[in-house]
Amino acid sequence: MKISSDTVELDAIDRKILDALQADGRLSNVELAARIHLSAPQCLRRVRALEEAGVILGYRARVPPAALGLGVTAFVSLNIHGGAFDRVRDIEAHIRGFPQILECHTVSGDHDYLLKVVARDLKSLSQFLTDRLMQIPGVDDVRSMICLEEVKPQSPLPTD
Repeated sequence: MKISSDTVELDAIDRKILDALQADGRLSNVELAARIHLSAPQCLRRVRALEEAGVILGYRARVPPAALGLGVTAFVSLNIHGGAFDRVRDIEAHIRGFPQILECHTVSGDHDYLLKVVARDLKSLSQFLTDRLMQIPGVDDVRSMICLEEVKPQSPLPTD
């Protein structure tokens, strides 16, 4: 792995490590090393280097929203009022503070942001949008699309 100021170059072994850990982040170092045909110390060194380089950001359990009583997923587009663009970072800080918002992306096109939001039910979603999100100073337009069914859940990133 070669690290420069703006990119990380991954070799074939790094990519095998990433494939394996994306499939099962609970692999022990010994299991990972065996899977990619590398010695355990070399494997551990490479994993630590990937972590230090910011290629591996962390490890977490994937929990289905329904297991926590979150029955509604919505994609919410949000626009900022034209005169509030000097407040963009404050608005983004508010957005980061809401645990209901799983993802937030700035986007091109008709909207400024696209959010992925979870809620217990439609009433909870409506209350969150009306009483919290739309109350952020500078938020101008909020539109939601309710997810009817998840066809393809979050997948590992392609490494090739």
